[in-house]
Amino acid sequence: MAAYTRIQASSFSFYSSATRRRHDVFLSFRGEDTRHNITENLHKALVDAGVPTFKDDVNLQKGNEIASDLLKAIQTSRIAIIVFSNNYASSSWCLDELVKIVECNREAGQVILPIFCDVDPCDVQQQMGTFSEALAVHERSGRTQDKLEAWKVSLTEAASQPYGFDMQDAATW
Repeated sequence: MAAYTRIQASSFSFYSSATRRRHDVFLSFRGEDTRHNITENLHKALVDAGVPTFKDDVNLQKGNEIASDLLKAIQTSRIAIIVFSNNYASSSWCLDELVKIVECNREAGQVILPIFCDVDPCDVQQQMGTFSEALAVHERSGRTQDKLEAWKVSLTEAASQPYGFDMQDAATW
């Protein structure tokens, strides 16, 4: 029998009545890997359960500044669910989101829940396999050492959270 932990809004130290939140959950994912399977199903389940959830293709308005809207959505969410997939690290957008998520975790106590979708959590934590390959491509494309280091640290921290889900064959979800 699985154990479940109930998290109440009062347990989030950074949540205050002065802060206006539009979303409780921010979903970070590599669209081409998981948008139309696990992430779509997770988003639907959360919304159906009454949990305000940010998903880029649902909540971003055309014509707005995408980067600033994404960063604001991360900052104003209580929980970030990161769906790590094989190609997650190939996206600089995903990695930049991840850096902001880890920053919000450190500074404001935002909860990070990693989901490992057909990837080994150790590959994310230690940047092996497709994560190592993607970071090497970013390095060859001229990314600064500071940015690469921020991405690596954020991958390690996010993948090392005490709560997470290791899902094999998740592409069929």
